[in-house]
Amino acid sequence: MRLTVYADYSLRMLMYLAAKRSGAATTAEIAHAYGISKAHLNKVAHQLGLAGYVGTVRGKGGGLRLARPAAEIRVGDVLRRVEPDMALVPCFAPVRVACPIMPACGLRGVLDEALHAFMAVLDRYSLADLVQRREELAGLLGTE
Repeated sequence: MRLTVYADYSLRMLMYLAAKRSGAATTAEIAHAYGISKAHLNKVAHQLGLAGYVGTVRGKGGGLRLARPAAEIRVGDVLRRVEPDMALVPCFAPVRVACPIMPACGLRGVLDEALHAFMAVLDRYSLADLVQRREELAGLLGTE
């Protein structure tokens, strides 16, 4: 299984905001810290805002902040929101491609169990867990 770049950027943005020592952050600041596209991060920020993970602050010192405490943001919930398609194989929803062996196939059930186990692990962790080494992360990212 491979997560999309969009999901990766979403988690990175949230981690940056959680590790930031003070104030709001701009998408340009986050893009620079990670060496990624500001245009992509603008889209990510918008969607994370719609999902209630990120809030915006206008005016001087404005930018992005976490909309709720990092401990309340579950990694599994974020991925469910930002990953458009968690189907591991074409016979999973939403694709549901017809397969001639579907009635007798054991693979689908095994992969479905694996996906549930994967998400169950992610559900055990919050954003706060991902940034436990906050000071070190802040230093690596150059946040204030």
